[in-house]
Amino acid sequence: MANLGMDESKHTLDAAPTDQAAPSVSPVRIALICGLLLLASALNYLDRQTLASASARIMQEFDLVNEQYGDIEAVFGYGFVIGSIVFGVLADLVPVRWLYPVVVISWSTVTAATALASGYQDLLWLRLLLGVFEAGHWPCGVRVVRSLTQARGRTMGNGLLQSGTSIGAVAAPLIMLALLTDDVGSWRPAFAIVGGIGILWVAAWFGIVQSTDLAADAVQRKQATPWRVLLQRRMVVVLIIVCLINTTWQLFRAWLHLFLQEGRGYTETHTLLFNSAWFAATDVGCLGVGAVVLWLCAKGFTPTRSRQMVFTACAVLCLTMLTLPLLPKGWVLLAVLLFGGAGALGMFPLYHAFTQDISGKHQGKITGIAGVTAWFLVPPTQKLFGRLVDVTGSYDVGLAAASCLPALAAIILWIFWRDVPDEPTPIED
Repeated sequence: MANLGMDESKHTLDAAPTDQAAPSVSPVRIALICGLLLLASALNYLDRQTLASASARIMQEFDLVNEQYGDIEAVFGYGFVIGSIVFGVLADLVPVRWLYPVVVISWSTVTAATALASGYQDLLWLRLLLGVFEAGHWPCGVRVVRSLTQARGRTMGNGLLQSGTSIGAVAAPLIMLALLTDDVGSWRPAFAIVGGIGILWVAAWFGIVQSTDLAADAVQRKQATPWRVLLQRRMVVVLIIVCLINTTWQLFRAWLHLFLQEGRGYTETHTLLFNSAWFAATDVGCLGVGAVVLWLCAKGFTPTRSRQMVFTACAVLCLTMLTLPLLPKGWVLLAVLLFGGAGALGMFPLYHAFTQDISGKHQGKITGIAGVTAWFLVPPTQKLFGRLVDVTGSYDVGLAAASCLPALAAIILWIFWRDVPDEPTPIED
């Protein structure tokens, strides 16, 4: 792995101009737009997590085994791979002011349609489509953050973008708790309600965001950045990192509900309430990493070194979940889950910041290609996880094993990601 890319001494091939086309948008408008990004991420995960929050009832109604539920989660990943490629390319070609709302409306429609599912096959197709359209959120959102922020502040901007996922995931179990009745099929209205919220976001987007707000994005699209930037060592590093951290996160996210309810005997109500607390902890992780990176930069560390240090701290938090097989039901178990969740999601704003240092012109394609790689291991591991549970009757070993992957990502990041100046020489053809 020591020869993953080109000569790192040549900054013209190793990094893109991180602060080219500095934003001229007022801080107030930046805050408003970042707020919309946060809400879009919240919708993205609210739509995604509604299924996990109702997983026990859906499995009961459709008479599914754990391996089939793993298949449903896995097919979402296959859809995400397809959508990452399609929307990654489109985000570099089509102005995000128009592409973004199309993406949101599309995934919201699929979510609403899930209320009409009649069995296992319907869920497979709907989750495939949901994955395709939800994948478009990230190339669009990351492009917007890059056009509005400079290198030192990108982790915080990405933290706001990513923290919305936690807000949506916090809301999902609370919505289910409010709507569920003794009727097994009472999960259906939640999908219709959640799907309808996307219309409100689109109206707010067009009401707030003007073309001039994203002028820097248009400038970045015109940068003379060669395609070979996508073959450099830094690109390979971010692909490996996101593959590892996303596998951990998706396993945590998908199986936490069943781990608590089926694996530790918590009631459905207690499980839903803790799920909200867990995702709130992940939100703290997202916002916290941005604040810590800014603090370390103020202390004299470069943005790159600051991100590496905070990324490692998040990986250590994940490793606390190695103790799960030893922990019975109780507050220590719940505390470990909170720490592990905060670390698992906290790495994503840092990862996005690393991708934003590669190329502004190709940001959509970078995010899209990384999105494909991010799901490379997820579908087979979801299926394997479900099979492991069916065979052993335990969720513990699988979750503990997943907690080790971020530590490997941190090691790779320290070895192969070289620090560079904040404003390297622009890449030219």
